[in-house]
Amino acid sequence: MSLHDVAARALHAFDPEDAHGLAIKGLKLGLGPRDAGPDDPILAVQLAGLSLPNCIGLAAGFDKNAEVPDAMLAAGFGFVEAGTVTPLAQAGNPRPRLFRLTEDQAVINRMGFNNGGLEPFAARLSARKSRGGVVGANIGANKDATDRIQDYVTGLTRLWGLSDYFTANISSPNTPGLRALQTKAALEELLGRLAETRAGLKAQSGQDYPIFLKVAPDLEDGEVEAIVETVVGAGLDAIIVSNTTIARPDSLKSPLAGESGGLSGAPLLEPSTAVLKRFHAAAGGRVALIGAGGVASGADAYAKIRAGAQAVQLYSALVYGGPGLVVRIKRELAARLRADGFAAVQDAVGAA
Repeated sequence: MSLHDVAARALHAFDPEDAHGLAIKGLKLGLGPRDAGPDDPILAVQLAGLSLPNCIGLAAGFDKNAEVPDAMLAAGFGFVEAGTVTPLAQAGNPRPRLFRLTEDQAVINRMGFNNGGLEPFAARLSARKSRGGVVGANIGANKDATDRIQDYVTGLTRLWGLSDYFTANISSPNTPGLRALQTKAALEELLGRLAETRAGLKAQSGQDYPIFLKVAPDLEDGEVEAIVETVVGAGLDAIIVSNTTIARPDSLKSPLAGESGGLSGAPLLEPSTAVLKRFHAAAGGRVALIGAGGVASGADAYAKIRAGAQAVQLYSALVYGGPGLVVRIKRELAARLRADGFAAVQDAVGAA
């Protein structure tokens, strides 16, 4: 076990949100792990026009304010998604709002898009732009916004040219009414306005950037297909499947299982992968898919890829696996790909 992993375990003595704050401070001081690299070529992927050195990404939520994207790239991630960022700074929901379900290797959060707002976020992305590496921006709406769709347009416009891709997060369960944007009419309006804004920004700047949509795993029959058609119609580039769940599986053992908020971690692996398969079937190769939810090992990442994901993201597993986890996942995934005769990640996409 590395010193970094020992330090990560020591953070469990602290309140989860305080521990996360300490982790961010340590990373800003350069105390994070470093993957000596280079990545195994079998893990490289082309995702929505982005060249990723490996297919393992850091999900949004870890680095809400774009403070440590380079530290996480150095730790071995193939891409890093910062945010969720909203136009105006907001405090989020009252504490406590982050809970470790240790017995279940899970986390419940009801953070509520706490972040410092677009301006400092944009300044940090601007300062690091020359450093390379793929860093995306996860954009959201302020809780009290009168026009939530305009908040997404504002985020896209302000960060255009500073971020390598954008993710519209409409699937957090912790902002009241946000998930209503997943319904067909609201989604068509949101994605239509984003597509219109994108076209204008592209014409003005001569640059284009991929836009992804992050969805919930708690979708009814027919909703998957409707979302795919709307995404394809609006010309978006990928769908991230999925955000946290409001469901509480009967298997949960932790006494904290009844806390409200979004559940992530190991219990989300199976249901989110099942939804991913539905998206893969509906998409038919027309839009890229990124698998998130419960990824804690090379086997988990491989299951997502076989279910239809071209890349995967993780966050909650770092709480229990430590910062060295990403290197272990990459090693295990490369071994599994080779054992099954695949020459590249792309060859295994949808193999299940």
